[in-house]
Amino acid sequence: MSTAVGRVLVIIPTYDELANLPTAISGVRAHVPAADVLVVDDNSPDGTGAAADELAAADPHVHVLHRPGKQGLGAAYKAGFGWAIDRGYDAVVEMDADGSHDPAQLPALLTALAGADLVLGSRWMPGGAVVDWPGWRRALSRGGNAYTRLVLRLPLRDATGGYRAFRTDVLRALPLEEVSSAGYCFQVDLAWRTWRAGFRVAEVPITFRERTLGQSKMSGSIVGEALVKVTLWALTNRGARLRARLPHRNGTRGGS
Repeated sequence: MSTAVGRVLVIIPTYDELANLPTAISGVRAHVPAADVLVVDDNSPDGTGAAADELAAADPHVHVLHRPGKQGLGAAYKAGFGWAIDRGYDAVVEMDADGSHDPAQLPALLTALAGADLVLGSRWMPGGAVVDWPGWRRALSRGGNAYTRLVLRLPLRDATGGYRAFRTDVLRALPLEEVSSAGYCFQVDLAWRTWRAGFRVAEVPITFRERTLGQSKMSGSIVGEALVKVTLWALTNRGARLRARLPHRNGTRGGS
């Protein structure tokens, strides 16, 4: 179905989100009735995939993509992107199933997408907020984004957030096969590639709420992956800029 930015698909990756998924889908359907929903389930042991199938059977706007096992957030989104591109959607939205991303804020993301190629839901810009996070989580997120801005020179307040909307033209243009990040670092990777490719990136304030049901997927290994990869990207990019500034040599010597 169509909105002001064309046909929209909201991608919701799931792993053990049985308690949260019905609310997430009903919220999307209520606030953006014209959008379709794709649940990408990684063979959840709690039966999330089967519940998604039941919801899809009752609503033609809901679809399910089953994957054989847990392969990470990035791989789930890449599978969803391919599904959307193959079916001619004009825009895709990344959205968590756990209630942290409020479907009521979807219209604001899609409205901003009318003048941008990627819109990030930002917790750390004026008007944004985080609810029910302890101080260490706030510090970790703010610090991670500050480090990303500094070393990658990425002019975004919240490059790590996972509530965002893409035009599918961006996803067609990016070398998604080269994006190997599996965890939340995937979000930084995509935002950086989009910005470096010259696409228009905008941010809109959102209120992020900690999940109330189920367990968080955040772990020390996810944080570590992000820190290491962002640092490596920065060093590689800086080296490429330095090499580009060096005078070209043709291998010949001057006359005696």
